[in-house]
Amino acid sequence: MAPADTPALPPPPAAHVLAVPTGWQCLEFISDLHLQASAPRTAAAWLDYLTHTSADAVFMLGDLFEVWIGDDVLDDPHSFESHCCARLREISRRRALFFMQGNRDFLTGAKFAERSGCTWLPDPTQFDFDGRRYLLSHGDALCIDDTDYQRFRAQARSAAWQQAFLQQPLETRRAQARAMREQSSAQQRAALKYAELDQEASRQWLQAAGATTLIHGHTHRPADHALAPGLQRIVLSDWDLEATPPRAEVLRLTRGRGLQRRPWPESGAAA
Repeated sequence: MAPADTPALPPPPAAHVLAVPTGWQCLEFISDLHLQASAPRTAAAWLDYLTHTSADAVFMLGDLFEVWIGDDVLDDPHSFESHCCARLREISRRRALFFMQGNRDFLTGAKFAERSGCTWLPDPTQFDFDGRRYLLSHGDALCIDDTDYQRFRAQARSAAWQQAFLQQPLETRRAQARAMREQSSAQQRAALKYAELDQEASRQWLQAAGATTLIHGHTHRPADHALAPGLQRIVLSDWDLEATPPRAEVLRLTRGRGLQRRPWPESGAAA
């Protein structure tokens, strides 16, 4: 039993239920690509992956973009964001694409969904596959110890904050987003440790959903964590093809084989 002075955890949110078609044999999960025009290798690898993967469906679990300051960035047909959405739309005609908002691209809206062809996933989402139940999240909501971020998260998800932010001129929003990213990077460099998901809250989310495996991103620390007998937390890798060595990993879920981590490109895959 928790000590009396331990703050009570917020109740787990109700998970959205996704019905997976029975004919699907392979699902894949990626997150934290932080796509931006200044990182062309990462964007090229992402498009190469989406084009050549053999998965029936790809789940992009947040922070697909480094920053998203409003769907009006798509009004410019030559923008980096418009190019990405056009390619997503093209690929969505050949395989199912799912998108979940992260802490960098939470301002994606209806225009992004329509232009990209992606199916929107609320956070969290649960689904059944091959006799097991899985729970998907970006992961930032479970970093409960990061109280400063949780206060900002609650504020930034409010309709009033978003309306006020989106009413500002595009260039003003760009400058504000740049300043927030620089502040966040400085805070991470100064921190003694990076925020991590709360283990007890993660267990409660799984138990509330009746799931055995939580799959998430956000922390950029790929690992498999045992939470309790029969319960586990799987952390996705971020992607950075500009780094040395480059990082790009896919989590694959296949009927009869379970979960496997795969680098991209795989041996023999298109370069």
